Amino acid sequence: QVQLAESGGGLAQAGGSLRLSCTASGRTDIISAVAWFRQTPGKEREFVAAIPWSGGSALYADSVKGRFTIARDGAKMLVSLEMNSLKPADTAVYYCAARAYLPIRQLAADYNFWGQGTQVTVSS
Repeated sequence: QVQLAESGGGLAQAGGSLRLSCTASGRTDIISAVAWFRQTPGKEREFVAAIPWSGGSALYADSVKGRFTIARDGAKMLVSLEMNSLKPADTAVYYCAARAYLPIRQLAADYNFWGQGTQVTVSS
């Protein structure tokens, strides 16, 4: 099993920045990709960004492209999400997710392990 722990959520003003971190533990040897998703009440979980665990090109949702940056630190078993130029529409619970063995994807159903989530609130 893989355990994921998110940190770094909180409150920001529109135009501001926040940095989320996701630390993996357990069977990290089976991780092939790590992604961030977000969810607001009454809506489905939405893809934000993903990165291959061994390095390589990241994927981004169009809504965050150019504003958010996902990065990995293999030595620390950590994936970060740097969020800049935040908008009120970015307000959500953000979840870190890990996929085992298979290539990077954008669908929540393709990810095997999930963190508990961290709240991000952007005020106007």
